[in-house]
Amino acid sequence: MTKTVRKQKIAARIPRPKKKVTWPQARAFSVHLLTASGSFLAFLSLVAASEERWTAMFWWLGLALFVDGIDGPIARKLDVKEILPTWSGELLDNIIDYVTYVLIPAFALYQFGLMGEKLSFLSAAIIVVSSAIYYADTGMKTKENFFKGFPVVWNMVVFTLFVVGPGEWPSFAVVVIAALLTFVPIHFLHPVRVKRLRPANLTVTLLWCGFGALALAESALAQFYSQIGVLAENVSLFTKIGIASTGLYLFCIGGIMQLFPKLGAKKTG
Repeated sequence: MTKTVRKQKIAARIPRPKKKVTWPQARAFSVHLLTASGSFLAFLSLVAASEERWTAMFWWLGLALFVDGIDGPIARKLDVKEILPTWSGELLDNIIDYVTYVLIPAFALYQFGLMGEKLSFLSAAIIVVSSAIYYADTGMKTKENFFKGFPVVWNMVVFTLFVVGPGEWPSFAVVVIAALLTFVPIHFLHPVRVKRLRPANLTVTLLWCGFGALALAESALAQFYSQIGVLAENVSLFTKIGIASTGLYLFCIGGIMQLFPKLGAKKTG
């Protein structure tokens, strides 16, 4: 057997790529990388929580929330699901969401002892278990893209409790009520994907984010001047009212729109 024939046989055994990676595929995969970056933000948030740097922890969670808000619209714009059908952006998103929306807020609540040691531990347990069951529900969305039941956005709930500081038992009551509502078929708002009242809902969502950033800035400033306390003790009454009122709107508006299905709907004819 000649060397040439031998080389040809060896070359034939080497697997060759079927196709080159196209620009649309590379662009689509970059969206998955954007989604996956939320896992690193979650890691930074967890490190901050373990070191009891609460302001930093919520900043990282806020950035993760921002990434989670923009990756979906970008993915739909670029037809990522059709271009990369074997890569599940939804599964990737749910994995990261459970960490940033559920696990880290529950850990922070327990680590900080917001409701005392026992109630904080019990609250964290309620949050992680009820949320795990919720994520297993494949019918969590309605045709209008409302969530069925409280959509386990514990990052927002725990942040509000940290900022407002209502006390041990009121905080525990909020956790229990929200956990119970996880399994009740009441609609909760998706501020981006629900079309009815979208301008108003997006405005309130941005206001909530603005008040949240203001609360973190006030806390950071207080810490800079070596004042004692965390979040609730360093945040102004104006910011607390803003966080509470906009958060209450986002919490309730889905159920109100469920009761009044024509509210915000475009008139035809």
